[in-house]
Amino acid sequence: MSQRLHFDVHDGAGEPVLLLHGFLSSRAQWLANLEGLRRFCTPVTVELWGHGRSPMPHDPALVHPLGYVEQFEYIRTSIGADRWYIVGQSFGAGLTLRYALEQPDAVYGQAFCNSNSALEHYDGTNKTARARTISDVLLSGRPLTELPIHPLNAKRLPAPVTAALQQDAALLQPDAMLRCLTQTRAHLSARSRFSELTVPTLLVNGVWEKSFQQTVEFARTNLASLQVVELQGGHAINAEQPEAFNSAIELHYRSCLQQ
Repeated sequence: MSQRLHFDVHDGAGEPVLLLHGFLSSRAQWLANLEGLRRFCTPVTVELWGHGRSPMPHDPALVHPLGYVEQFEYIRTSIGADRWYIVGQSFGAGLTLRYALEQPDAVYGQAFCNSNSALEHYDGTNKTARARTISDVLLSGRPLTELPIHPLNAKRLPAPVTAALQQDAALLQPDAMLRCLTQTRAHLSARSRFSELTVPTLLVNGVWEKSFQQTVEFARTNLASLQVVELQGGHAINAEQPEAFNSAIELHYRSCLQQ
């Protein structure tokens, strides 16, 4: 049997909504959102390969974004959903955008939040300073806790979210994280195809992350139908402003159901 991503279906009052976290995170990314989301949808939290309770497969094809597309389709059909709404955060946004491009008939709407990697111009050599730092730490074998984006360095998240993320971070393995960078991130960006999206798309922008604002302008320019909601917060805007984030998702989710 092929290896599968770990996922959890949370009881809710509406249609399924896929929730995909970012690099070095886990299902705990959505801990502050679940109660509010369950009032109008059925949250389905999924964990990236090598994160949380998901294994790290040896087959590079599974780790490729197209491998993720197949995994999402497996989850959708296994829970009996004809279509669903999808949400991607940070690294996960590149994967949910790719899924919407490859399987638009399975998705009636989508949202994504702060993620430069999802829409960057990336040729394998033009790494950002942060990406170079991450690569250097992983290649040197230094502890993952030295990474600036490690949950130990979280400053603005609710205490229960921070605690759960730090607990799950203990499960991370450096070699698995390196493969996420070299085998997934190298193919992650949806920049060249972003304008091809036909699925109704919402961008929830944490405006305090200054490095992301140029990406927001690219998204606005290249997808005329894009809706943008701007919130006061940073990279992990879903956890920093859970009520406002949930409200934005609910409004878009309900409009997509009516189309």
